[in-house]
Amino acid sequence: MSISKISPRRLARFQQVAMSRQRGLILVLEDISDPHNAAACLRSADAFGVQEVWFVFEKQKVFNPAKVGKVTSSSANKWLDYRIFRSVEECLKELKKKKYTIAVTVLQGEAKHLQSVKYAQYDRLALVMGNEHSGVSSGMREAADLLLTLPMRGFVESLNLSVATSLFLYEIVRQRDVAKRDFHLSASEQNKLVKKFTSR
Repeated sequence: MSISKISPRRLARFQQVAMSRQRGLILVLEDISDPHNAAACLRSADAFGVQEVWFVFEKQKVFNPAKVGKVTSSSANKWLDYRIFRSVEECLKELKKKKYTIAVTVLQGEAKHLQSVKYAQYDRLALVMGNEHSGVSSGMREAADLLLTLPMRGFVESLNLSVATSLFLYEIVRQRDVAKRDFHLSASEQNKLVKKFTSR
């Protein structure tokens, strides 16, 4: 649908969302086994202004993120952009090519508390979340520029995937919002994104 056929109210909504999208921040989901868990993460990505989500399917069955979990994602999956990789190596190669700082989340070990890192210093940041049960792969962990963790204070060892994703994204975007840097898309990038929204 062309922009001229979009109602003024809907067009204004598209423009508002495009203005709020984060530049240089992507979410990487590695070997997620349950599409509904992935869909919940997509809802968080949309809520915090992340437009691009990369999926790695090296061990798990491939699914189309644009077509799963409509209810779980609250239709957020419709508005996001995706890239699919069949190996960790392939994904890492592309991240490094695009000069992303790779922030990998882990449960334990030599990792930094998510609130102790100054995220606004990174022009391009890729947040990597691992499998619901086994976490990130050793290859992804070894390639990390940053290892991040969210210490638990109770009996449970971890939060569910979508909740953890929300907390990490919230802190990253919060810091970016208060930094003396502009992490919004450029005007031309916003216009391109609005046009993309109208076709969905």
